[in-house]
Amino acid sequence: MLSLDPLGPEWDCPLGSKDLEEEEGPWGGGSGLPPPGSFSGSWRHDVGLDCKGSLEGAEARAWTTYYYSLLQSCLQQAGLPETQDRSQVPRTGCPGAEVTLCILGSPSTFLSVLLEGGVQSPGNMLLCLSPAWLTKVPAPGQPGEAVLLVSKAVSFHPGGLTFLEDFVPPRRATYFLAGLGLGPGRGREAAELARDLTCPTGASAELARLLEDRLLTRRLLAQQGGVAVPATLAFTYKPPALLRGGDASPGVRLVELSGKEGQEALVKEEVGAFLHSGALGDALQVAVKLSGWRWRGRQALRVYPRVELGTVVDTVLALLEKLEEEESVLVEAVCPPARLPFPGSPPPGPELAVRICAVVCRTQGDRPLLSKLHLVESDPNHFASQLVQTFIHFDVTEHRRDEENARLLAELVRARGLQLDGCFSYWDDCLVLTALLCQELGLPCSPPAAMRLAKQKSCTQLHLLRCQGPPWPAPSLHAVPCCPLESEADVEKAVHQVPLPGVMKLEFGAGAVGVRLVEDAPQCHEHFSRVARDLQGEADHPGIGLGWGNAMLLMEFVEGTEHDVDLVLFGGRLLAAFVSDNGPTRLPGFTETAACMPTGLAPEQEAQLVQAAFRCCLGCGLLDGVFNVELKLTGAGPKLIEINPRMGGFYLRDWILELYGVDLLLAAAMVACGLRPALPTHPRARGHLVGVMCLMSQHLQVLNSTSSRETLQGLHDQGLLRFNLLEEILEQGEYEEPYCSVACAGSSPAEARLRLLGLCQGLGIDGPDYPVAHFLSHFK
Repeated sequence: MLSLDPLGPEWDCPLGSKDLEEEEGPWGGGSGLPPPGSFSGSWRHDVGLDCKGSLEGAEARAWTTYYYSLLQSCLQQAGLPETQDRSQVPRTGCPGAEVTLCILGSPSTFLSVLLEGGVQSPGNMLLCLSPAWLTKVPAPGQPGEAVLLVSKAVSFHPGGLTFLEDFVPPRRATYFLAGLGLGPGRGREAAELARDLTCPTGASAELARLLEDRLLTRRLLAQQGGVAVPATLAFTYKPPALLRGGDASPGVRLVELSGKEGQEALVKEEVGAFLHSGALGDALQVAVKLSGWRWRGRQALRVYPRVELGTVVDTVLALLEKLEEEESVLVEAVCPPARLPFPGSPPPGPELAVRICAVVCRTQGDRPLLSKLHLVESDPNHFASQLVQTFIHFDVTEHRRDEENARLLAELVRARGLQLDGCFSYWDDCLVLTALLCQELGLPCSPPAAMRLAKQKSCTQLHLLRCQGPPWPAPSLHAVPCCPLESEADVEKAVHQVPLPGVMKLEFGAGAVGVRLVEDAPQCHEHFSRVARDLQGEADHPGIGLGWGNAMLLMEFVEGTEHDVDLVLFGGRLLAAFVSDNGPTRLPGFTETAACMPTGLAPEQEAQLVQAAFRCCLGCGLLDGVFNVELKLTGAGPKLIEINPRMGGFYLRDWILELYGVDLLLAAAMVACGLRPALPTHPRARGHLVGVMCLMSQHLQVLNSTSSRETLQGLHDQGLLRFNLLEEILEQGEYEEPYCSVACAGSSPAEARLRLLGLCQGLGIDGPDYPVAHFLSHFK
């Protein structure tokens, strides 16, 4: 059993056992009614969930209904048909003769197993949504053992077909697997059903208790498996038998406590020796957290510099008060991520980018779309004001007044008698305002709360860290620990909670302006002060989100390849996804250098990215629209950089239109009007595009000579390259921004790369300080 424990700033939440039991749900020992709210999608609710002869109480029935809806939501997200209710006509058979593989638990936890079982043994893979659907009876002639009978279940068949069925007489289980818990509720009922059965079972409450103990698992791995584990100091209170005595484990030191109070001297001595020991190697930070089955799935930890003995000791003593028997407090080394070498260090200072969007209304083939277009714009002289049916001049730059502005705009729309079918925006700053206006006018859109969540980067990550399922795989697997920053005091707190090196960026920023890799606490304070001084409001750098304020965040830096996933969602369903690869960014800033489409990843890795992006959007409540999700593919799977709740910027719309024939702008307009776009289910690219960015900090001279705008446009018109102009004014500012994107097409990635490299060498874009060959080598 592998444990993925991302470092997060969730330590400050209450850590009482009562809170844990409430969050675990019925399978983990919780009680009460299911979580409020409904799952996305629609399906029939008048189905026969009652089991004859085994009536449920109101609370138990509510959970059965909840898990049935969860199953339908999971099937719908996977593109599979709704469950058919055949319970009115009970199924008959030969009791005891057939194979009956029975699972009792949350459908999202076991969905992959259930679907595969339906392929390999059609009709014999059964999912029970309630313990009331099962009966345990003594086994004839086998004292002390029991037979498990299934009276009602959802059966699985090839193609993802599922049926809700009653069995008369009941089917005898030949294999039983249950979601187990140690507290009261359905988890305990499942554990009792699994005990002393004649058929094989997949788990037991005792085994679950052992596997959920981090310290025990770590010690067994180190002692018996020879697996390297982080250097660990454990204070354990009345440890289980498996942790008592025995040989010492490499890298793990156990200190058994006789009590939870009066341990100050012992804790200080042990922690001091551990922090100064060679076992920590070159680790600069340690994490303090709790271990034991009660703390499973909790990111209850705090990170400290190795030199802060007193703070670590105080934290350990505070956590000791929360321990129960067989639980531990762990002090462990924080292992920093690997750093890949980058040839040729970039010049100091932030190097940033900006994205330019044009207001257009075109169909595939670049023809005008014959529909009434109404535009709201802050600039009364905007070029598009003369191109639309209705132009409304309205100052929307102060986005902290979006709710008030939405009401005023709705009044203007009504006063002009405009009959609107939809409303959408592809400009970052206006996305929340758009959702609020849609809410005022009753138009289709993702909820304003979802747009706010996606707009504020730290809220996105922290919310998804708490989304630990169902459904699974949970979005929390893809979230990255971070801390919001509004003051110098927040910076000081964050460097103790987020492992360094980290990434600092604007909460509401766009185009990578203000994004920087920070190695230590002084760099964090220096960069925060610089951004707070230089980027205070919209006038300081228009179009990068400063109308929302200049708050920042610090997030963990994760190593991996960077990718964009552009999604089209309608009613919570994934209609299409397009994955592109990005080259290395120019550290310590994060200016984009190169890109490739379609992705060069293996199909399995591409599918991982698409599902991660899809689940992160659903986790934030984004159900309808075109969304751009930035991810890194790491050794631990996809990790989220950020969600842009609009179509991808820069060149992405043009590239997707060229390669796949899909116009994301048209798709966004259709979804905004409540119309499902007609998109290919499995889009296939008709070629490959590889491109590089031209930066004013690196290419100002050649952009005024050999690679002028006129030259690049001429080569574009001849079909020799694709030229996307991103900035009208050729002028180098304090913050680095891409001026344009230059790309070449080919029948293969290698052909496109060679063409682009030759052009960049001839045009002077390639050079010692901007090694295009190195950037493109990441796409091999």
